[in-house]
Amino acid sequence: MFKTDRIELRKVQPSDSEIYFNWKNDYDVMKHTNPNFDLATREEVDGFISFIIGEPSSKGYMIVNRETQDVMGIVSLINIDTKNRSAECIIDIGNKDYWGKGFGNEALSLLMNYSFNELNLHRLYLNVFSSNKRAIALYERLGFVHEGTMREGIYREGSWQDIHNMGILQKEFQSR
Repeated sequence: MFKTDRIELRKVQPSDSEIYFNWKNDYDVMKHTNPNFDLATREEVDGFISFIIGEPSSKGYMIVNRETQDVMGIVSLINIDTKNRSAECIIDIGNKDYWGKGFGNEALSLLMNYSFNELNLHRLYLNVFSSNKRAIALYERLGFVHEGTMREGIYREGSWQDIHNMGILQKEFQSR
């Protein structure tokens, strides 16, 4: 359930703080995903990792290359709402050597399968900056649909960008 031929997901651990700290402070990695981009302190990163590990409404997994055991990214469910059976999903491929090679697709597919077929969630949703064209194309390929737009919701690199809200329902995932 948490593996493909190329990757496996493993639970986030406190020791992952170091690698996440490096990604969080890499502008190229965070410019398309972090709405409040700033350099992160170790304490902030440790707090995020502790939150993902300890918060019942969150589940976080490191994306690991099965052949080399390199950690390439993180995929998470946050704001898990058990009453309404929904959650927000987040993915970051922090290791740039793995960009553009389909690993994000594999990791998010595993997370979606787990979310809908094991957790029995009804809906997954996410937010994506309009400048992140590759991510938007990935989400559309995976079946996410545009649900709304926060017009000029983020100021990045000297201009305003929209933030797109996208979601997928369990029945849409299962009919793919």
